[in-house]
Amino acid sequence: MELLPLWLCLGFHFSALQWRNGSGVATAASQGGCQLVGVVADCQGQNLASVPTSLLPHSQALIMDANPLRILWNHSLQSYPLLESLSLRSCQLVRIGYHAFQELGHLYSLALADNSLSENYKETAAALHTLPGLQKLDLSGNSLTEDMAALMLQNLSSLEAVSLARNTLMRLDESVFEGLENLRELDLQRNYIFEIEGGVFDGLTELRHLNLAYNNLPCIVDFGLSQLHVLNVSYNSLEWFLASRQETTFELETLDLSHNQLLFFPLLPQCNKLHSLLLQDNNMGFYKDLYNTSSPQEMVAQFLLVDGNVTNVTTVNLWEEFASSDLSALHFLDMSQNQFQYLPDGFLKKMPSLAHLNLNRNCLATLHLREREPVGALAELDLSHNMLSELRLAPGLDGCLRSLRLLNLSDNQLLGIPAGLFADANNLTTIDLSHNQISLCPWPLPVQVPLPLPAPSTPANAPSCVDFRNMASLRRLSLEGCGLRVFQDCVFQGTPLTHLDLSGNWGVLNGSMAPLRAIAPTLQALSLRNVGLSPASAKLDFSGFEHLRELDLSGNCLTSLPKLQGSPALRTLDLRRNWLTALPARAEWEQFTGSLRAVYLSQNPYDCCGLDGRVAPQHLDTVVDWTMVTCNLSSRVIRVVELPAGTPHGCKWERVDMGLLYLVLILPSCLTLLVACTVLFLTFKKPLLQVIKSRCHWSTIY
Repeated sequence: MELLPLWLCLGFHFSALQWRNGSGVATAASQGGCQLVGVVADCQGQNLASVPTSLLPHSQALIMDANPLRILWNHSLQSYPLLESLSLRSCQLVRIGYHAFQELGHLYSLALADNSLSENYKETAAALHTLPGLQKLDLSGNSLTEDMAALMLQNLSSLEAVSLARNTLMRLDESVFEGLENLRELDLQRNYIFEIEGGVFDGLTELRHLNLAYNNLPCIVDFGLSQLHVLNVSYNSLEWFLASRQETTFELETLDLSHNQLLFFPLLPQCNKLHSLLLQDNNMGFYKDLYNTSSPQEMVAQFLLVDGNVTNVTTVNLWEEFASSDLSALHFLDMSQNQFQYLPDGFLKKMPSLAHLNLNRNCLATLHLREREPVGALAELDLSHNMLSELRLAPGLDGCLRSLRLLNLSDNQLLGIPAGLFADANNLTTIDLSHNQISLCPWPLPVQVPLPLPAPSTPANAPSCVDFRNMASLRRLSLEGCGLRVFQDCVFQGTPLTHLDLSGNWGVLNGSMAPLRAIAPTLQALSLRNVGLSPASAKLDFSGFEHLRELDLSGNCLTSLPKLQGSPALRTLDLRRNWLTALPARAEWEQFTGSLRAVYLSQNPYDCCGLDGRVAPQHLDTVVDWTMVTCNLSSRVIRVVELPAGTPHGCKWERVDMGLLYLVLILPSCLTLLVACTVLFLTFKKPLLQVIKSRCHWSTIY
């Protein structure tokens, strides 16, 4: 799912050194190491100890970033009176002279980020006060405290954008931003702010963007900045967010409260123009089970607010406060990584324009789409990584997801999908049902007797199968780890899939590509990882898969490269974790006719003694993980790239005639045995003859 960008881009830095004038784009020139492009002088990273004085006097933008200036002397910029933009980032500045900017009457943008201006901040403040027309000021990364910042910003009423990010601000009071009535953008991220006094931002009537991310704020109470368009308070320690109950219309369009410790759904302004609400990674939930009441109107919470010696107790009706909020314009809602176990009645009813809903990594067990909660505008719905065992669809809501483009239900406990959920879903292009123990419907479908609608307290019967036939808009389907049985031949009939993932379903194809014939003309990416392909599967027939570009066959039992002549467009082939003992031969490479761009061959039990040819030099660039390919040699695992040229020493005995080898091994043993027998015979020759004669009573001849 696509995440909306919320960081405040103050636009202090020139990313492209081009200045367009009436005659076109100016060409670059070089002077003293600086690049000159029209009226822009780029001297960054030139190891300059001072500002050069020989640049064009009519320069309007000067970039001096990453030069060891240390001190910006008085009148060092007087050669460039027309400067409008000046960047001095990372210049090791510890001091700026009182009159350093005195001649720059046209300067409106000044970047002083990542220096050490806290050391002589009073002198720096005096220098800044000589710039009455300054509109953009970047003071981030200077170890400034709130008192230092207040002094530097004093009397700069023309400022429209200020960055104080990455400093040491801790506590903000009314004096910090006093007199900045024209300020529109304020970046305070990555400080140590733990307290903001009431009224700090009241004088900033033109403020539109406020970034307070990565601070230590514990809560926001009585939020009343009705003029704000974007508020980012992510990565703090917020436990609750309470907006003011005033009837003023808030201009707030984007609110980021992600990565906090919120316990309750934020209590939003009653009248707002909220377009995007980010609540990712909090501790939120709905707590009906904690109240001994059946009425949501009786669900209240008390907030204890301590301000010095004054303690206030605020009682809030959780549901009524939410119900009174206007969320009719809400388009993007991210509630992922929380503790929601259910969605209360009427929750989605208040969001008729909602197009993107992310509820992944929660504790949802059931989801009931009711007739009074239209979700017809939903384009993306992510319910992955929950505990869903049941989806319930109210009668008459068939086709309620007609605008849906992406549905993610992976990593749940579903056994099926409501029959009418995909009815009229003519825009649905992506479905992910991975890691659910589902089964695909047989063909023809069995005749079923319609069941009466169960009572609200009675769970509906879980559907027994899922049907993906005749879904003309579906392009991407993931069924990884679903425990699927052997496919029938027409399982995807009428569905022009381009991407299909069947990984982790052992034996699903049963050694035949017939079940995928219906999608062969359109399929572009196919994952058959860990599906139990045997050595006999090397003869799989891929003819007809003319547009197949990516094929994943890893984690199977293949002993040779499969025949893929029927896939002339194949670009990527993954053969890792198989039983390959020899690298593909030259003839096997030639079947791809130069189309292959990436092959993965590592994590196979190759035999070092069978790699004489290895891979032809022209194919080495194709093997992406060539440096990771290993082989076995005499009980050792060696990287193929480290093998010596020619036959490895451990393989030489394997090249000898085995009959001759056995003869050489047996002959010394036989000779040794013969010598031993001869010695024994000669040693005991005379006594042995006498014993034989005495036993047989032979006479001795004299």
